[in-house]
Amino acid sequence: MKELRANALENRLLAALEPSDYALLMPQLRTAYFSQGAVLQEQGAPVAHVYFPMNGLVSLVSIMEDGRAVESAVVGREGAVGAFAGLGPWNAFTRATVQIPATVAVIPTSHFHAAVNRSERIRDLILRYKEALLGQVQQTAACNALHPLEARLARWLVQAFDRTGDARDLPLTQESIAQMLGARRTTVTFIARRLQDAGLISYRRGRIIILDKVGLEHLACECYRTIRRQTERVVPPGPAHLVEFRTAERGDRHFQAKMPYGLVVPDVKAD
Repeated sequence: MKELRANALENRLLAALEPSDYALLMPQLRTAYFSQGAVLQEQGAPVAHVYFPMNGLVSLVSIMEDGRAVESAVVGREGAVGAFAGLGPWNAFTRATVQIPATVAVIPTSHFHAAVNRSERIRDLILRYKEALLGQVQQTAACNALHPLEARLARWLVQAFDRTGDARDLPLTQESIAQMLGARRTTVTFIARRLQDAGLISYRRGRIIILDKVGLEHLACECYRTIRRQTERVVPPGPAHLVEFRTAERGDRHFQAKMPYGLVVPDVKAD
């Protein structure tokens, strides 16, 4: 199996762990790349794996009986998909779909649950993240009901910028944006054109490029700032540390200055 050097701790939730707690997860963490449209978990199905995005973006989508869908939350490098299963058996409330191609650190739910049982600090972190994610779900529902589409689209774009690792080039179609925001595609096209005319974004077929993030922040509704505050109470940006570690796979010593510590893990090909 090919080995891939990856900074799993580019995921801020993992980076928030103490080294001793992270060591409980490291032997079972693997990396995988998922392309746009990949489904990580299905609504109503048992959660088999926990995913920690290092980049990219995952949409948590609620599916109605008639097949219509709307996004209830997004997860990027600040969080995890399926983390609640660490607290016990869990069926997914939503479908988790990769919206922007992502490299993720993956761990089987059984191993993650065992680590949570061994560490009160991991359990506390997951409980606090649960509050932040549910807060995002509630805020998104209120946002979709009360705020104009232009402000909601601006909120979504700056949120994507933050959670993908400051990516300005977002591979998004108008159809996918319309589904995420619960809007008509023709209306999204009109709003995107207005944002482009204002110099905030550049839109090409299948891609949105953020040109003025500050301008989008000013246009975004209050929900962007509310969700960001909720998230940063759980995973605030922290100082980098220099940590020596020995990998279980190869026994090599590495030093990592940019992130709290590094990781060498086997590469896992996504289904």
